[in-house]
Amino acid sequence: MTSADIKLKRLVAATFTPFTAEGEINLSVIGPYIDYLKEKQGVDSIFVNGTTGESMSLSVAERKTLAEEWCQKAKGKMDQVIVHVGCLSLKDSQELAHHAKQIGADGIAVIAPSFFKPTTSDALKKFLGEVSSAAPNVPFYYYHMPATTGVNVLARDVLEGIEELIPSFSGLKFSGSDLMDFGLCVSYIQSHCSALYGIDEQLLAALPFGAHGAVGSTYNYLGYHVNKLLTAFEKGDLFEARKIQFKIQELLSYAKKLGFDVGVNKQLMNEVSGLCLGLPRLPVMPCPQDHSLRLVKKFHSLFTES
Repeated sequence: MTSADIKLKRLVAATFTPFTAEGEINLSVIGPYIDYLKEKQGVDSIFVNGTTGESMSLSVAERKTLAEEWCQKAKGKMDQVIVHVGCLSLKDSQELAHHAKQIGADGIAVIAPSFFKPTTSDALKKFLGEVSSAAPNVPFYYYHMPATTGVNVLARDVLEGIEELIPSFSGLKFSGSDLMDFGLCVSYIQSHCSALYGIDEQLLAALPFGAHGAVGSTYNYLGYHVNKLLTAFEKGDLFEARKIQFKIQELLSYAKKLGFDVGVNKQLMNEVSGLCLGLPRLPVMPCPQDHSLRLVKKFHSLFTES
């Protein structure tokens, strides 16, 4: 059975990119990172070189090196490794897609380009189709994130007829707050495809719409608890599921008041996991120490079981 036959579902951690003190990629952390996700958080799939991984601040060469290491170290441990290959440049995206195929990635994902923005769903689909053509047999996921890209095209419109253009289409990562659009996507896609929700603080709202799983940054350190949320929902225990979701909302609401971004999020992962992932790359600023201390204290008040 190949990755193309396995439906991507449940939790997928959007991984951080480890950096050294000098700001270079740090491959030595990736093996222990994967073990931590598997053993401590119960996460079996990863989404690498995405927003959380600071992909747009990485060179094409760095993204290739990281993708190779993630795929190699995850072999036999993770169910699936999805490599994000979206870039501002079509040629760079195609190069990364072809490389992902060569290294045996289980899937590729592409976000809309955000400088010269596609203004219609047809323009965006054409871009996605051209990227997928560089890895035609690799499962393909559309990465929908309008608040970040500024591409305000409905995901449902992007999916219209997409399997004719991209036969390897396997689903989408929907990182948007429009649940009507998300519901329309779920009702439209084929049964073998995955609708993965990407707003961690309102995952529970997406589950009744039919979300097959979730991709998110907080699952790096909250996977254990979100797995409990999924189990509670599946059992019909909405009281327990809401209790966990409300805790996540309380943590992230508190974090946003401190200026929650990739830098703050990465520092929280450093503190909770004990891994040394380094600082973010400019223009993202490091998390101030006082913010880190306050956020870690809040985390433990909510999620450390006595």
